[in-house]
Amino acid sequence: MSGARKHLSAARRLAIKLGSALLTRDGGGLREDSLAGWVAQIMALRARGIHSVIVSSGAVAEGVSRLGWNRRPHALHELQAAAAVGQMGLIQAYEACFQKYGVHTAQILLTHDDIADRRRYLNARSTLRTLIGLGVVPIINENDSVATEEIRLGDNDALGGLVANLVEADLLVILTDQAGLYDADPRANPDARLIPSARAGDPELERFAGRAGGLGRGGMLTKLRAAANAAKSGAHTVVAYGLEPDVLVRILDGEDIGTLLYAEQAPIAARKQWLASQAPAGGQLSLDAGAVRVLRGQGRSLLAVGVTAVHGDFRRGEVVSCVDPGGVEIARGLVNYSAEETRRIMGQPSDRIEQLLGYVDEEELIHRDNLVLV
Repeated sequence: MSGARKHLSAARRLAIKLGSALLTRDGGGLREDSLAGWVAQIMALRARGIHSVIVSSGAVAEGVSRLGWNRRPHALHELQAAAAVGQMGLIQAYEACFQKYGVHTAQILLTHDDIADRRRYLNARSTLRTLIGLGVVPIINENDSVATEEIRLGDNDALGGLVANLVEADLLVILTDQAGLYDADPRANPDARLIPSARAGDPELERFAGRAGGLGRGGMLTKLRAAANAAKSGAHTVVAYGLEPDVLVRILDGEDIGTLLYAEQAPIAARKQWLASQAPAGGQLSLDAGAVRVLRGQGRSLLAVGVTAVHGDFRRGEVVSCVDPGGVEIARGLVNYSAEETRRIMGQPSDRIEQLLGYVDEEELIHRDNLVLV
């Protein structure tokens, strides 16, 4: 175990990305035996208290197989049709594997816009946090049956990096048909050497990236960019050969498998830095002295009961500024309710939110994970 790998065993939440080249047999349907093996590893990790979220490619490739086509189509409407057909088989396969362990799965279909938009980001985050808390394994895929730009230009490597941010993963594992990142294309250069570790986001790495295969959309370049994105919230990334025996367990044991792309900042520090950089604020919340004391001294979430006034017209998910009774900004964060909703619940305890609004999204006005002191 190398020094750079020792900390991986401390990970408690994984985002695992499985690519089409691994999941399918060169267009001949899903590798159900391999899928069963990955699920067995995920369950072994769960026994250690490590929970996983899966970002799964394979819908288009499975659809191509089910429809009897001999290659991935280029026409957008055919790609969308293949994705719709293939998604059925993909989810059925995951559900069957996890049901052997008495574990439920959940299908989550996203586009990049769902995560880029702050309101939808919070909605997705709340859903995923709830599923993880219930012991359900989310199976996330790009919504290729309706996506347009994403299906032509996007890839699930990028989605994996975004999901790592979304669920606040400690580690993103990208399983692929290559052993990791090499200093040259190993398919063309037999002297190519595996790069065991490097800093996520290092622009020098991109010159080593190769091209994607016929069934996938990515390549090593998209994996490097996904790692750079995941590192923004402090998640490390390992790119490894997915058919290596017990690959997930061995990565978490700190073995030198694949390429480790490490984040330079700890998860909490990186996330807080990201929040602090979001500007301008969409509105302002005036807090009473008690709320200021709790935020500064105890690092807790902001509750509606501590708000005395609401300024501006913001939406759920926007960044708002929090000021003390003297008007001095003390914090900012992503708000869970719109300005109109906040005005209706401010000064009230959390157990009255549902009574006042007719529903409740979150007990906190701003969760402490989405709040940074300034």
